[in-house]
Amino acid sequence: MEDVLDVYQLPYDAKRPVVCLDETSRQLIGEITPPLPTRPSHQAVYDYEYVRNGVADLFMCFEPLAAHRFVKVTKTRTKVDFARCLKDLSDTIYPDVDTIVLVMDNLNTHSLASLYSAFPPEEARRLAKRFVIHHTPKHASWLDMAEIEIGVMSRQCLARRIPTIEELTAQVQAWVTCRNAHKDTVHWHFTTQDARIKLQRLYPKI
Repeated sequence: MEDVLDVYQLPYDAKRPVVCLDETSRQLIGEITPPLPTRPSHQAVYDYEYVRNGVADLFMCFEPLAAHRFVKVTKTRTKVDFARCLKDLSDTIYPDVDTIVLVMDNLNTHSLASLYSAFPPEEARRLAKRFVIHHTPKHASWLDMAEIEIGVMSRQCLARRIPTIEELTAQVQAWVTCRNAHKDTVHWHFTTQDARIKLQRLYPKI
């Protein structure tokens, strides 16, 4: 825990960005009966019946100090999907940085070893050397600021029926573009000193 909190106290360094990563899944839900359109002082009316069109996965990559986020939408939730997300971070989002400091939870796919499931050993090793990983403790994913950002995305963008992965990708990208343009971010205040006081029960008794 203190390891992650210390990372959050690092000053902004454009050559060594601190990026929080988390993922979530969403059902793709289509309408059986078209909703009734809005009327003055009335919202649109949706039928309770719907059709399930599968599930999509969303990788949230969030750099709080730069107020920038990147979301990758995939059809599956595998080691290969995670590895491709890391490659996008390394080669597309942050191609010119020295090191990417990555904060993420301990999900079984969230490991640099996943790179070897997607790429030849030489490429996997090249990508692995671009990252420094800091894992949140078990049952402490709340320390990952990407989880907060996913909550915002869920309320502002995903709280409705979206039928296809193509529409989901388009809607999420529009939300990302808007939020990045407004420089919206998470202002983290919980420090290591706070943890030693407020979470004293988690520390061993000496």
